Amino acid sequence: MDQKNLATNGTDLLIREAREGDLPAVIALFAADALGGHGDTTDPAAYEDYLRAFRTIQSSPDQALYVAEFRCDVVGTFQTMITTSLTGRGSSSMIIEAVQTRSDLRGQGIGAAMINFCIAGAKSRGMRLVQLTSNAARKDAHRFYERLGFKPSHLGFKMALK
Repeated sequence: MDQKNLATNGTDLLIREAREGDLPAVIALFAADALGGHGDTTDPAAYEDYLRAFRTIQSSPDQALYVAEFRCDVVGTFQTMITTSLTGRGSSSMIIEAVQTRSDLRGQGIGAAMINFCIAGAKSRGMRLVQLTSNAARKDAHRFYERLGFKPSHLGFKMALK
C-alpha cells in the first residue's frame, strides 16, 4: 500500500511503511504495552531480535510494517499480512496485527486512521475481508474495532512454544 497523508482532528498524520530507523520508536510502543504480555523491551541487548524480524517482514511480499507519523514522531504502528486460502473460492484476505498507538495520543483518531488505511488498501486490492485479533482483556479496543465496523466472529486459540 502507498503512504498516505491523513487529517486527524485537524492535524496531519502520515501513514507509511516503516524504515529501519523507526525501529527504536516502534519497539518503545510495544514495550510500553503492559497488557500485551509479549515480553517486549527497549533493552539494547534485544535490538538484534527486532532487527531480524523487521528484515524478515520487509523482505516478504505478503507482509508490511507501517508507522503513523505526526510532527516527525512515530505515534502508532501496525502490521499487515496477506493470506490466500482455498476457502472463499481461493480469495485473499488481509490480517492486521500489532496495532499500537502511543498511549498519550489515544482517542485522537490515530488508530482509526491506521485501520481505515488498511481497509482502503484491502479494498483496492480486491480482498475478500480484513481481519484482526485482539487480546481478550482489551475491552476498550474491542469497542473501538466494533465502532469501525468489525464484528466478533471467531474464537482464537494459541499455544506458546517459547
